[in-house]
Amino acid sequence: MKFEVWAPLSKRVELVVDGQRYDMNADDRGWWSVRVEERSTPVRYGYSLDGASPLPDPRAPRLPEGVHALAQTWDAESFAWTDGSFRAAPLGRALIYELHIGTFTSEGTFDAAIERLDHLVDLGVTHVELMPVNTFPGVRGWGYDGVGLFAPHEPYGGPDGLCRLVDACHGRGLAVIIDVVYNHLGPEGNYLAKFGPYFTDRYHTPWGEAVNLDGSGSDEVRRFFLDNARLWMRDFHADGLRIDAIHAFADESAKHLLEEMAEETEQLEAETGRPLILIAESDLNDPRVIRSREAHGLGMDAQWTDDFHHALHALMTGERQGYYADFGHLAELAKSFRDAFAVDGQYAKFRRRRHGRPVGDLSGHRFIVYGQTHDQVGNRAVGERIGHLVSPGRVRMAAAWVLVSPFVPMLFMGEEWAASTPFLFFADYGDEHLKEAVRKGRRREFKDFGWKAEDIPDPIAFETFERSRLRWAEREDGEHAAVLAWYRGLIRLRQAHPDLTDGRRDRVVVDFDESRGTLTVGRGRVTVAANLGPEAVDLPPLPGQLCQVYPEDVSQSERALRLPPDGVAVVAAPDSRSV
Repeated sequence: MKFEVWAPLSKRVELVVDGQRYDMNADDRGWWSVRVEERSTPVRYGYSLDGASPLPDPRAPRLPEGVHALAQTWDAESFAWTDGSFRAAPLGRALIYELHIGTFTSEGTFDAAIERLDHLVDLGVTHVELMPVNTFPGVRGWGYDGVGLFAPHEPYGGPDGLCRLVDACHGRGLAVIIDVVYNHLGPEGNYLAKFGPYFTDRYHTPWGEAVNLDGSGSDEVRRFFLDNARLWMRDFHADGLRIDAIHAFADESAKHLLEEMAEETEQLEAETGRPLILIAESDLNDPRVIRSREAHGLGMDAQWTDDFHHALHALMTGERQGYYADFGHLAELAKSFRDAFAVDGQYAKFRRRRHGRPVGDLSGHRFIVYGQTHDQVGNRAVGERIGHLVSPGRVRMAAAWVLVSPFVPMLFMGEEWAASTPFLFFADYGDEHLKEAVRKGRRREFKDFGWKAEDIPDPIAFETFERSRLRWAEREDGEHAAVLAWYRGLIRLRQAHPDLTDGRRDRVVVDFDESRGTLTVGRGRVTVAANLGPEAVDLPPLPGQLCQVYPEDVSQSERALRLPPDGVAVVAAPDSRSV
């Protein structure tokens, strides 16, 4: 068995395997290696740097006892995959479903999630997006403070459990996207700095020192993240990655890390014969993120599009704090329907400067849109979903706008039945000082918005995590069942009408009246009309038949489409080609 570790700062490195120590040899790049006798069973191991107590492997494939304990070997070829014929649907036909393994089911494991996949298939989901599943401190958390980036979280089921979930998804026709975090690592259990120059004080981020992507020693740091990206798609058969907050990357290299990742993903796609995608989370409003490498872009396949969410949310709720300051009118949502970015070069109040640039000729298939995400729900003080904030009519409007947009729609778990459970921020640390710092930080974050400290849920408390678990039984009850039927109807409509999966943004027809509060979005033979005003309105009749309406007294005659306050109508005309 060969063990290798990059530790250029050390003068002596020992491998510790099941209590035995072996001296390792270094090459001129700071890589230490040693071969030991083969073992028939997995072994526990770590690395001792200059005689110190052994630390877990930065590339540990398993961390069965958490972030502070020794690693365990795992054979990536040991799993018997059955997904050889699976190929993911293209983004143009995609419906993404974001979920958090720990709260998606009462058990909070990969295996338990398998039991709910048929619901996603029936709903019409094509891609399951997993919030980070790498090892993070404690048992419960969002996963964005991970430190064991190569090891699936053991309380979820470890590497074998993840393999079972991905294989089961593929068996049901569902692609899998894994959320990865390369802009920082968590504070607890983060031993990377002891091994090498993984971080730099040349830049600073909201989480402290930046990852060293362009300084001395950065070649191996970049290799660490590039190999991690390959791991999820090669060893765990993921069909793509969602890359967290790329705007927080500090990389002045001639070839940006993401450009290099896109290049290597393309090579891996050729090796495996499977289509693979990279989706960036970016608040830059810069189309170069998703332009091809040949066009001097970063080569990402798609990006999250917060402007669409912000325009929708501010309009629905009336909220104007923070980044919602630049939104709240029908005009911003109308512009987002056509241009993806509502702010694409104009002055932004929130930033106090001009921001963004136009997306040009890019297809709508390059933009992911949503009415809710883990961020936009969980980063609220008490984790309210949109259904906790607005009327039933507006809940249905938001769903309709996302699902008839020319972009790739994404749902957040439980959204499809207006889940009663919040999605709160929660974490689990062993360090008492860190626990208290997180509590204080959370309270301080919302103090300026008028929240009292005692009203902010304790992010460390188990109860906060427990409150965030979905209640699957409520899907069958009252308003929850009605909302689920609404989503299902919209998704079936999207699947049945090619107009709704057409990414050509110039074909979107948007009409709005700011004074009356009406917005009409036309997508070929399908039109959605909504009334956010306080009075009932009559609009010119729309071509076709009413498919879905809310409330029941929405009506259409030869003379007018009548919409009560918070009323919404989805109208579809027959396809003349089939007549």
